[in-house]
Amino acid sequence: MVQHVEQNLQLMTKRAVKAENSAAKLKQENALLQVQLKNYKTENEALRSGQAASLAVMKQNTDLALQNLLTVITNSRSSIKQLLSGAESLQLVADLLKSIDRISEMSEDGQ
Repeated sequence: MVQHVEQNLQLMTKRAVKAENSAAKLKQENALLQVQLKNYKTENEALRSGQAASLAVMKQNTDLALQNLLTVITNSRSSIKQLLSGAESLQLVADLLKSIDRISEMSEDGQ
């Protein structure tokens, strides 16, 4: 009976040693995972900061493009107004030339 108790005690000791070794390995793995988690959180924050910065740059570029587009539109409208004014002036000159031809024709007929 004593021998049986000693065997059980040895078996339980082996199990305890195995459990302690397993617990030590799990503690090491847990510590490693905690470090990795911290690194991933830091990386995530850096990525979010970078994303926010990228969005700010994109917004700034969009605003600049909008300002340039509005300037182009304003200049285009001015150029179109000048073209229309020039076309009206040319039409006036053409009408005057037609009138001169008519006046010349009338003068020749009247003489």
